[in-house]
Amino acid sequence: MPLILGAQSAVATGFNVENSCRFNDGDDAYLTRTFGTPTNNKIWTFSAWVKSSDLSDTAPNSTRDVLGARIDSSNYSDLTFLSDERWMHLLDYVTGAPGGKETEVRTLNYYRDCGAWMHMVWAMDTTQSVDTNRLKFYVNGTQVTSLSASRYPDQDSLSTVNKNTASCDVGRSGAGYYYFDGYMAEVALCDGQAYTPSDFGEFDEDSPTLWKPIDISGLTFGDNGFYLDFKDSADLGNDVSGEGNDLTPTNIAAVDQCTDTPTNNFATVNFLDNYYPAATFSEGNTQIVTPASSVYAPTTCTVGLTAGKWYWELKPTTMPNNEELTGVASTQATANNIELGDQAHDWAYYANNGYSYNDSTSTAYGDSYTVNDIIGVALDITNSKLYFSKNGVWQNSGVPTSGATGTGALSITAVASTPLGAWFPAQTYWHSTANTVGVNYGNPPYANSSDAADENGYGKFEYAPPTGYLAICTKNLGSDGG
Repeated sequence: MPLILGAQSAVATGFNVENSCRFNDGDDAYLTRTFGTPTNNKIWTFSAWVKSSDLSDTAPNSTRDVLGARIDSSNYSDLTFLSDERWMHLLDYVTGAPGGKETEVRTLNYYRDCGAWMHMVWAMDTTQSVDTNRLKFYVNGTQVTSLSASRYPDQDSLSTVNKNTASCDVGRSGAGYYYFDGYMAEVALCDGQAYTPSDFGEFDEDSPTLWKPIDISGLTFGDNGFYLDFKDSADLGNDVSGEGNDLTPTNIAAVDQCTDTPTNNFATVNFLDNYYPAATFSEGNTQIVTPASSVYAPTTCTVGLTAGKWYWELKPTTMPNNEELTGVASTQATANNIELGDQAHDWAYYANNGYSYNDSTSTAYGDSYTVNDIIGVALDITNSKLYFSKNGVWQNSGVPTSGATGTGALSITAVASTPLGAWFPAQTYWHSTANTVGVNYGNPPYANSSDAADENGYGKFEYAPPTGYLAICTKNLGSDGG
């Protein structure tokens, strides 16, 4: 069975989430509308599935807003991942409240897994007599009771969320910063309802610790409510609740409609394995900018592959001197001067001359490649073979479907003999000028001309994966038979 590392998602049955929306903080991406007269400003529920990408603590985006509401500098609310520790934090400032704060509640837990989908529910009902019942927070179906609370809302108080004339921003603070970085799916605000997690999800019957989405189209959303399913790539702010409360996208394009969802989690570049590469990731951790320095350490993805056949693509968009290496690794970087292919269990295809590279030895293999070429990688773990293509042409006359014969393949170590017992898609770049490359494990950071899927119908690739090779996503990880 393949091993998926650092992700809570798994194969889902029943209700499937088809799409998510990618928010890239470098683009200042968000969705917005203005609240009208609410059904009940004292009671509301916000629910969203999120997959964070950037954990850096660089101002002004050290905090990442999931939802912001604002009237002015004295009346605003922010629901955030707070600083690089990534606590969840809800802050509501109201004119006249003690210290200016009507509400401030923060979790004691950190939420730092960039490879996993997480479901959050914030439910406010200030009509409750007990202060701790007026605001409740849930993660993956379970109430979080370990909270650092400076102040629960006063009884019958009115938050800025759901207040008439307040702005409502999904993906940033209403003040115009704290942009979210990552993916969101199944985003819903319910005006006048204090729902619980069971209204939005359920524990899997066969895997009772696994929380998964359910169909929420039948909920009551209220006059200010909305439900974003992100199925319309031409209008990613489309409200499908029936209330007509569309949000306006800003700096969000059709390519930001993704199939990486809580019911089919795709691999991304691993933000937490970046100490030595010191790269900058963007576009939901599918684009890598390598710094302008002599740093050779490879970046790896969030999924370790232990069986089966897998396909992914890489597209350099800036590449001085063609110093790109792409392939697979089975060891983590231990220094910044060890590039992909230096070690015995790493294999790479070198842009500069088309050679293959393993254990610090280069061998004539294929054509060189450069900016905007699409490099396909076909990993056959079953037969310990590795193939590379350039713009749809398999190098060294490779035939990925040749099985044990491995026509034109690089013969690699059996996965059971590798240090970590798994293969990780990886890439290295080194030069005195920065390099940018997009990696596509089935969820591309760029627009393809074809959006070819694998034989199971998953992934969006420039070139169709060879027969038997699959996109790296949890539905395939659960069905590959390995």
